[in-house]
Amino acid sequence: MNTFLKRILILLSIIAIGLFIYSVFVENIFAKRLSPKDTVKFELNDLKLKVFYNRPYKKNRKIFGALVPFNEIWRTGANEATTFETNKPLEVKGMSLATGKYTLWTVPKDSTWQVIFNSKQYTWGVDTEMRPMWDPNYDVLNVEVPVQKLQGSVEQFTIAFDNSTDNLFLTMAWDDVKIALPLK
Repeated sequence: MNTFLKRILILLSIIAIGLFIYSVFVENIFAKRLSPKDTVKFELNDLKLKVFYNRPYKKNRKIFGALVPFNEIWRTGANEATTFETNKPLEVKGMSLATGKYTLWTVPKDSTWQVIFNSKQYTWGVDTEMRPMWDPNYDVLNVEVPVQKLQGSVEQFTIAFDNSTDNLFLTMAWDDVKIALPLK
């Protein structure tokens, strides 16, 4: 066997061992995630919006007021911190939001939710004691939106952009709850 083939085999072996070690000690890249990652995008003319988040399932659990407590900061999804990106300045419920990338936090309540745009980028949504990693010193915008009760139930947490009425909304829905944050 010539030296070129030996070097390629050694390189491929190192890559395979590296992937195996990463999978065992960091994140099992071969297992299905309990809360899968998702990215939603909205593009209109030169406006580009993007949200990255993780989508937990309801699994017959009571969600708001139980799994996600009322009146406490929530990472708005699971696993990594949810991020919101805009390439243009926006007006969010009448308040200005500059171009940039933000982490998105919420405080669910019975009849309203606070939606918080935070300028700090966090690697994960919670610390080792399951407390949100959110630092209020980096809050850029904090708005309150009403809760809409749904007739049915949404099994998997869902964030979307809704432009169906020529008005743009960032929506979040899970269980029997939906909120719609107006964007301009």
